Amino acid sequence: MVRKSVGSLREGDQLEEVYQARDKQLRANRHGNLYLQIDLADRTGVINCRMWNAGQSVFSGFDDGDLVKIRGRVQAHQGSLQVIATCVEKSSPEGHDPNEFQAAPDYDADKLLLRANELVRGIANFPLRALGETILLDQSAVAGFRETPAGVSAHHAYPGGLLEHVVCMMELADRICPLYPGVDRDLVLIGCLTHDIGKVRELSSTKGLSYTDEGQLLGHLALGQEMLTGFIAQSEKLMGQPFPTDLRLRVMHMLLSHHGSLEFGSPRVPMTPEAIALHQIDLLDSRMNMTLRHMREDRAGGPWTPLHSTLQRRLYRGALQGS
Repeated sequence: MVRKSVGSLREGDQLEEVYQARDKQLRANRHGNLYLQIDLADRTGVINCRMWNAGQSVFSGFDDGDLVKIRGRVQAHQGSLQVIATCVEKSSPEGHDPNEFQAAPDYDADKLLLRANELVRGIANFPLRALGETILLDQSAVAGFRETPAGVSAHHAYPGGLLEHVVCMMELADRICPLYPGVDRDLVLIGCLTHDIGKVRELSSTKGLSYTDEGQLLGHLALGQEMLTGFIAQSEKLMGQPFPTDLRLRVMHMLLSHHGSLEFGSPRVPMTPEAIALHQIDLLDSRMNMTLRHMREDRAGGPWTPLHSTLQRRLYRGALQGS
């Protein structure tokens, strides 16, 4: 029997299928009655699910990242689809292909790594090129890029999403920086490569998409600063000379300021042309990934998508729908 993927669900479908559970929550309605809310995921998308009158025993019966068997019905709610479940129970992973429950990157990882190496080899600044080569020669770092999502729910939220995000940003930098003669292209390229490097330790895709303990406690900016310091030290051995002090400050500043503002977690706002460029490139790539994935995964049809919780807007397809 062909499984009912998230992407194939339609209003009115009766459902008895296995999905991956994400972001489970036990909530109370306005009358104080408890209900279960979870996201159900597979490689084709994510759909919200609710089970009314569900208590602590149901909530405690599985963890985020577990496979769960769902019985219920698909219905429309405020322009999007959701599942109203009558039964939610943990399912054994045996007999299920784990690849069925993870969204796939849009690009081949081997080709992305080749392109990253090409761009790094094209860097004229010797210390920056040595730093980039040091990172891309590190097997642990490369494996992390290939396996780690760039986020657990927002943008590039799938294994390998971090590599896709980083290389797409490097491609953008390679094209955009020549338009602005006062911006150091080499520096922005290295900023793209290193800005989220702490996520290889902050995030995990071994059981769903989740935060590691050190990721929860420290965050990827602190972890990235620590890792970048180590890679700079390794690059000095590769070069046989010290890494220039001013260049070190500029690279580290890009990492620490790339969120763009204090309220979004940056300890410093961008204060160099390259840091400003990096923040805008990061914003462009993350927002376009969210936009295009949301439009692709919308199953309700029609000219408008449901509200995107992060972007805080519906997206218009109009005449382009189905093209």
